[in-house]
Amino acid sequence: MYLKKSKRSSGRIYLSIADGYYDKERGHTRTATIKSLGYLDELEKLYEDPIAHFEQEVKKMNEQKAAQKRPFSFSIDPQERIDIGSTNRKNFGYAALSKIYHELEIDKFLINRQRWRKDDYSANNIMKLLVFSRLLFPASKKNTYENKDRFFEKTDFSLDDVYRCLSFLNQHKDNLQLWLHQRINQQYKRNTELVYYDVTNYYFEIDEQDELRRKGVSKEHRPDPIVQMGMFMDTMGIPITYKLFPGNTVDKATLIPALRTIQHDYSLGRIIVVADKGIITGDNIWYTLSAKNGYVLSYSIRGANQKFKDYVLDDTGYVWKNDEYKVKSRLYPREITVTTTRGRKMKKRIDEKQVVFYSEKYALKARMERAAALEKARDLINNPSKYNKSTAYGAAKYVKNLAFDPKTGEIKNDLKQALIFDEEKLRKEEELDGYYAIVTSEWKEPDEKIIDIYRGLWKIEESFKVTKSDFQTRPVFLSTTEHIEAHFLTCFVALVIARILEYRMNGKYSVTAMLESLRKASCSHVQENYYLFDYYDDILADIGKELDIDFGKKCMPLGEVKKILAEVKKR
Repeated sequence: MYLKKSKRSSGRIYLSIADGYYDKERGHTRTATIKSLGYLDELEKLYEDPIAHFEQEVKKMNEQKAAQKRPFSFSIDPQERIDIGSTNRKNFGYAALSKIYHELEIDKFLINRQRWRKDDYSANNIMKLLVFSRLLFPASKKNTYENKDRFFEKTDFSLDDVYRCLSFLNQHKDNLQLWLHQRINQQYKRNTELVYYDVTNYYFEIDEQDELRRKGVSKEHRPDPIVQMGMFMDTMGIPITYKLFPGNTVDKATLIPALRTIQHDYSLGRIIVVADKGIITGDNIWYTLSAKNGYVLSYSIRGANQKFKDYVLDDTGYVWKNDEYKVKSRLYPREITVTTTRGRKMKKRIDEKQVVFYSEKYALKARMERAAALEKARDLINNPSKYNKSTAYGAAKYVKNLAFDPKTGEIKNDLKQALIFDEEKLRKEEELDGYYAIVTSEWKEPDEKIIDIYRGLWKIEESFKVTKSDFQTRPVFLSTTEHIEAHFLTCFVALVIARILEYRMNGKYSVTAMLESLRKASCSHVQENYYLFDYYDDILADIGKELDIDFGKKCMPLGEVKKILAEVKKR
């Protein structure tokens, strides 16, 4: 700031306190009046030496400004208009995400990999845009690029650069996942004695298929082509690695390739694989045991033989735990079918522990979840023309004599027998409501611990829900395999950052709640280089305390904002 002396047309000198600042929108330096003082001849009646007096005042104001203690004063012309194309609204909440991003040294990884290339873009800057936007403002790559100025980051790259960068990211996707694992191991002492594994899929709103995008069993029961994703997660709820598979790959066929990669590249030592019943096959169990690993897997009671069902329903041996559930177990030899390297099938015997438990709460949940399907089944019987194979999903199994046209999926009109509700099937299902079974190689562990280990699988299931809802990962608007792979890499990095933030907050807040608060932690350019903030809550206060970022200031100059953003990048 300085004392400005303006000579009027009348010859009189007018004094004011002014400040210079760089106008990024217009690309040059501008001057703003901080305080109007008056004409010099009139001020001489009040002060012995007005110029010396106010120069001293300016000095004090500059000292206060340097210490960030000077009150901010704005004078806005009611006629002032917003320039077309101006981006006056910025997000500041991403500072928390940036802190974790740089602690993981993702910037270092990308800069080093790009060092000897002749690219005109920064892969690190593009990666930050894609990851921060996926977490806070999920959208297509084009829309993300068009809104790149919502962050205080360098965006000196084109949309074409973004797509070119996707190819670069795809080349390094495996190494970046390993890099993240090593950084997390160093910083958080990752525990990988247990690794949780699950599979989900993501759809594309297209008709054509290729090697990766194939029609398969969609989790959303959609007819569109999909890709399958298998993912490993640690006990802290932080993802370890993932692998994509063609959409027509069944869940159980994904474990061995994924497990082979994680064992070979990640040097985890002996692990216990925890997964649901969709993964349980003889090949998967035999491969896991042959690699000196263990397993805790849910086991389908409804799909088991009658001998096992009788054991489950026999009340002998059950022990109630705190009136919440009853449990029993046994060591039992089981015969599994294994495929040899030559494709032959052979029988192998394994000794495993079978843990069975019953919960009234789970039984009630099963009945509630079935209610809608039963209602649909009865409506289907009365109004078959309303349904086809797709819309009858979940209800068709309760209807006898039901047949669908294999080409169109429509219910056949030439049904020779009337549609009948299958009461026997319903009775058999209800009989097993509330019962769950777990099979495990860890026969020395207590039943309660085995159950607790398996219950941890909900975290990876929730992670998939987060990617589909909060991150809006699907549908995917990309066509080439390398771009699709890179898209899921950025989503994976985003999920890792979100889970680390959740872990550092000790699980006090959900990922959804934290991202919503960080999204709202935004500011508007008011005047000169000052930004006004309008949102603060308990979540931001706690995140700020943990990460040493002050989200509570109402107004900050651009210099202070940039200083904070520079600090979060330091390791």
